[in-house]
Amino acid sequence: MADNELPFAFGNPPLEARLRATPDDFFVEEILGYEADGEGEHALLIVEKRGANTDWVAKELARFAGTSPMNVSYAGMKDRHAVTRQAFTVQLPGKADPDWSTFPHEDVKVLSSARHKRKIKRGALRGNRFVIVLRDVQGERDVAEARLKDIAARGVPNYFGEQRFGFGGSNVDQARQMFGGRRVDRDKRSILLSAARSHIFNSVLAERVTQGRWDQPLDGEIWALDGSRSWFGPEDFDETLAGRLASGDIHPSGPLWGSGETPATAEAGDLERSVAARDQDLADGLAGARMDQERRPLRLFPRDLAWRWLEDGALEMSFGLPSGAYATTVIREVARTS
Repeated sequence: MADNELPFAFGNPPLEARLRATPDDFFVEEILGYEADGEGEHALLIVEKRGANTDWVAKELARFAGTSPMNVSYAGMKDRHAVTRQAFTVQLPGKADPDWSTFPHEDVKVLSSARHKRKIKRGALRGNRFVIVLRDVQGERDVAEARLKDIAARGVPNYFGEQRFGFGGSNVDQARQMFGGRRVDRDKRSILLSAARSHIFNSVLAERVTQGRWDQPLDGEIWALDGSRSWFGPEDFDETLAGRLASGDIHPSGPLWGSGETPATAEAGDLERSVAARDQDLADGLAGARMDQERRPLRLFPRDLAWRWLEDGALEMSFGLPSGAYATTVIREVARTS
C-alpha cells in the first residue's frame, strides 16, 4: 500500500506544502543516549553533512584516516537531501587520530571526536531530533493548528515510511520474487525481508486506523512498552492498563510477521491473521525465512512537538522520534507534500 493510500488518523490533511525545498529545510540530529568512553581504539565522531549520502561519508572518513571502509560504522542511514548530524566510529588500533578539522569536504564537517571502546552498531541510538520547514504552504492555518494539537495529544499512526519500500515501492514486489525462488545477495535479502514485514504491519495498522482503533485496545491486544522493544499480553484491559495507555507508557502493537502464530488473540489476533492472509505469499515467505514474530507500536508520539509560522508563511515543525520511526508519518497528517 503506497504512502498516499494509507488512511489518515484525523481526516485529510489541512495543508498542501513543499517539503525539502532545500537541504536546510530538513534537519536531523541523532540522539545517541550515551557519551564517548574517552579511551579505546575507536574514534567516535559527530559529523554534520549537507546533501551527502551516509555511506559515501563513511568511505571518505576511511580514506582520510587511512583505513578500510570496513572499519567505519554508523547507527543508521540518514537522508541525503537534508542537513544531518550523526555519529560514526572509525577503528584506529595503535594509530593516532588524524586532524579531523582538516577533513577535505565543504559540505561535511567533523564537529567533535573522542575515543571510544566499541564500534557503533546499526540502530544503536535512542532516537532523532527533527526541525522541518514546509514551504509554499496552502490551506487554513487555524485548521492546521487544531490538527497539530490533536497530534500532540494523541500521536499519529506509526507507519513505516516509504523509504522502507524502495523506489516506487519496488522492494515488496522484489520480496515476492525472492520468496518465489529468485536468488538475491545477503544484504539485499535483509532489505527485502524488512520490506515484506513492513508492508504487512502497515496493512494491519491501516485497517485499525480505518476502524478508529489504532490508539485504542482490541480484545486480545499485545502491548508495546514505550521506548523499548519489549511487549506483553494479552491480558484483561483494566484501570491500570487504561492509565498506562493514557500516559503513553504503553501502546497497542502490530505484528512484524514471522514464523508461528501471532501472539495476539481474540479480536486483535483475528484482525492480524485476516490482514496477513491478503498477502499470504509474503507471510509464508517470512515464516519460511524463520523470522521471529516481533511487535511494533501502532501509536507514535512526537516528543516535544512545537511549531511556528515564519515570516514568509512557511511552517516550521520540531519534534523528536524514537529510533525506527519516520518524520514523514508525522508530517503527512498535517500536509500533503511535494
